Amino acid sequence: MLRLRGRSFGPGEFAVMAVVNRTPDSFFDRGATFAFQAALDAASRLIGEGADIIDIGGVKAGPGDPVGPAEEIDRVAGLVAAVRERHPDVIISVDTWRSEVAEVVAEAGADLINDTWGGVDPALPEVAAEHGLGLVCAHAGRLRPRTRPHRIGYEDVVADVVRYTTALAERAAAAGVARDRILIDPAHDFGKNTWHSLEVSRRLGELVATGWPVLVAVSNKDFIGEALGGLPVERRHVGTLATLTVSALQGARVFRVHDAASARKALGVVARLTAAARGPGRPAAEGRGPRPQE
Repeated sequence: MLRLRGRSFGPGEFAVMAVVNRTPDSFFDRGATFAFQAALDAASRLIGEGADIIDIGGVKAGPGDPVGPAEEIDRVAGLVAAVRERHPDVIISVDTWRSEVAEVVAEAGADLINDTWGGVDPALPEVAAEHGLGLVCAHAGRLRPRTRPHRIGYEDVVADVVRYTTALAERAAAAGVARDRILIDPAHDFGKNTWHSLEVSRRLGELVATGWPVLVAVSNKDFIGEALGGLPVERRHVGTLATLTVSALQGARVFRVHDAASARKALGVVARLTAAARGPGRPAAEGRGPRPQE
């Protein structure tokens, strides 16, 4: 069971995590929500479209202009506080690998730290534990933050992902993070080439089988574009929904996306089809959050 801010998500229940980037150089929106008011309005819109979790980021994942801890805090802490004031019940996540950022956003009202760089700051679990936050434990190929892999290889990429993320999860639990607030994330495209990311998608059930709730962050990523013949970012929507569906059918619990409405609709279809396959009287749980108009 995954529990965040008084809400529970069990097997078969899907949580939509919507992205709001306070960055001028995001690969997807190219700075559309960098301005404070644009970011706050985007959060409200995404919640209205069915997002259960708002994931706020202040640093572009890929290489780019350096962003120090103080600037990252300036970008995200005020937005966390504003979203919390406007939407007291929504789950707020912050995408950071830095414990000093986590400390500040915890005070501002965050519920979850999304550590996409896989534990590079050993103090992060202690901060999460101290403030009662959840923690995402990701596999980024042991890379330094904001770097790309060069000819990276694994004997078995899925086995490496399982081994690394579960070790991080156990370390977080040992530091005092509640076990029902810990997720694992294979981190598609982080420390992985397209084949690695596709293999992780194909065998995602092996991560689910560990018992830790699994988060997938595949929205509009490069591996989808390359697998579909080199599609640019703006043409990866259908591939994103297909990958979300494959992940949901294998048991993923949380889905980090740019388009909350489409994700909610797709996951609702998965839930209904799963319920139908189980037969009368054995429904699968619907995804959480308000359902958009059909």
